[in-house]
Amino acid sequence: MSAQDFLVELGTEELPPKALKSLGEAFLAGIEKGLKAAGLGYAGTRVYAAPRRLAVLVEQLEEQQADRSMNLDGPPIQAAFDADGNPTQAALGFARKCGVDINEIDRSGAKLRFAQHIPGQPAVNLLPTIVQDSLNDLPIPKRMRWAARRDEFVRPTQWLVMLFGDAVVDCEILAQKAGRVSRGHRFHANRDVRISSPANYAEDLRSAYVLADFAERRELISRRVDELAAAEQGSAIVPPALLDEVTALVEWPVPLVCSFEERFLEVPQEALISTMQDNQKYFCLLDGNGKLLPRFITVANVESKDPAQIVSGNEKVVRPRLTDAEFFFKQDKKQKLEGFNQRLANVVFQAQLGSVFEKAQRVSTLAGFIAREVGGDAQRAARAGLLSKCDLATEMVGEFPEMQGIAGYYYALSDGEPQDVALALNEQYMPRGAGAELPSTLTGAAVAVADKLDTLVGIFGIGMLPTGSKDPYALRRAALGVLRILIEKGLDLDLAAAVDFAVAQYAGKIKTEGLAAQVLEFIFDRLRARYEDEGVEVAVYQAVRAVTPTSPLDFDQRVQAVQAFRKLPQAAALAAANKRVSNLLSKAEGGVAAQVEAHYFDNPSEFALHAAIQQADQAVQPLAAARQYNEALTKLAGLREPVDAFFEAVLVNAEDARVRANRYALLARLRGLFLGVADISVLG
Repeated sequence: MSAQDFLVELGTEELPPKALKSLGEAFLAGIEKGLKAAGLGYAGTRVYAAPRRLAVLVEQLEEQQADRSMNLDGPPIQAAFDADGNPTQAALGFARKCGVDINEIDRSGAKLRFAQHIPGQPAVNLLPTIVQDSLNDLPIPKRMRWAARRDEFVRPTQWLVMLFGDAVVDCEILAQKAGRVSRGHRFHANRDVRISSPANYAEDLRSAYVLADFAERRELISRRVDELAAAEQGSAIVPPALLDEVTALVEWPVPLVCSFEERFLEVPQEALISTMQDNQKYFCLLDGNGKLLPRFITVANVESKDPAQIVSGNEKVVRPRLTDAEFFFKQDKKQKLEGFNQRLANVVFQAQLGSVFEKAQRVSTLAGFIAREVGGDAQRAARAGLLSKCDLATEMVGEFPEMQGIAGYYYALSDGEPQDVALALNEQYMPRGAGAELPSTLTGAAVAVADKLDTLVGIFGIGMLPTGSKDPYALRRAALGVLRILIEKGLDLDLAAAVDFAVAQYAGKIKTEGLAAQVLEFIFDRLRARYEDEGVEVAVYQAVRAVTPTSPLDFDQRVQAVQAFRKLPQAAALAAANKRVSNLLSKAEGGVAAQVEAHYFDNPSEFALHAAIQQADQAVQPLAAARQYNEALTKLAGLREPVDAFFEAVLVNAEDARVRANRYALLARLRGLFLGVADISVLG
């Protein structure tokens, strides 16, 4: 079947830069979906996206659909005809649906059937609808109208190119009549550009100063920014989202180095970087020590004969932004950081839970408790907790909300606070997302855990639990943050004690009955998803959860040990035996004796199991106490043979009540050994 290249380009006013890449990808996906649905084969596709255009090139698109046959089934034969062989209304209705006489319907099978032959249509007749449908399905939150037209799109349309081979596809889409004329660069080549063929699309536009390929522009900008940064003895900060946005702003990218006064470097560099990236779309430069250089790179959309003019213009534009940051920084430093707590006493944290300053006081006390428990400095943790929210009332954070924590760090250092106290003011918000950085100091870890636990307890205490996808206070993220800090930093904190401490601080403000247990359950429930992501089986998590360790670090150590134990050849048999023991013990009447009396044994396998349990107990108890759970379970794996022999030779529910009770006591000792690590009966 013959095939030709197909090109569609929709020209518009400047498209939203943050959405350009996704719009291009969605346009391509929509066209591919339409071609597949139409049964039109092709060799390959490419998408083009620039500030004023979206385009798709389809290579070697089939010119014609293949003919198709479609079988339509009707009612069963017995329902299609009456006793005299006349068609019923069901049969006549089916014939009308197929558009034929009842005599043309096949009645040789169990049902009426009509075989319909559908001749293939030329691709050129199908393409306008495919393109229109793809444009209609673009992810555009809010469409706009223009002039007196009723057509809607993300931006007003200006032209439309649709070529199939060398011919223009005759159609009108979004108020534009299809042709073969595109437009060049708004300044360098503000003229019509004739597209000679679909395959030459990119080159025809390149001659008019338009790089239509998003990926090509992105790579060019990235490479030139790196080269210019190296020439300045620095490295550029190039966040992927910013690179995508800048790529979407220019048709003919020309990166240029600009500078600003060195005096601005006295301002926290995060504030300078933030304003230059967010407001001006500049790439900032760092030296070899990670310190900001008084340089930045802008990406112009023109190849100027006098680039110095563009550089000068950008330097003038950025100066007021940096001056504002400098002003806020100097204003804030006129008073000590701690003084900002006075403002926070009038700022509500949550209507039922008091002010932000009251929260800081609770975090301070709780952080001191946690620091003592994990081997940190309680006094410094308490100090950091007290200062933890101060920078929320500063001018700097008011202007640059992303500076919360970071501003506090700089102001605390300026006030002469210890390094770890200053760091904790930023580290309290860590981890800021899945897989994000954790606090580097014990003080920071204590404050981060305290802040999250205080929020969890307070919000749970007023009944505002997360539901479905709604979690306005990010409680799930807070719980995961607590777990990550304690497990990944190896901090052995009894979470039950910490939550009890946090609950006690809310006494009189909220209903505290059952609150600690509710919060603990919520936190440990988050571990299940964490382990599933790591490939740990749910049964392993449940085996550990059954013995309710209250230290997340201890919980994790047990999980890793059980996961390793599960791979041992003895694991399945021992899990099954534990399950059997658990079932037996649950039916024991009047409780189970604490002591095993050897004189009630009447079978060699009982003596053998008892001896093996005593030996295992002596070996495993110190291992479990030292949290060497892996080694403990490996030792317990050696019990498989005497356990199997016992169940093979001994009837546990003996007629003699004393013998039976003694056997229950023996099995309880066996089960207790495993419960020192996990309930492996769950694995069975």
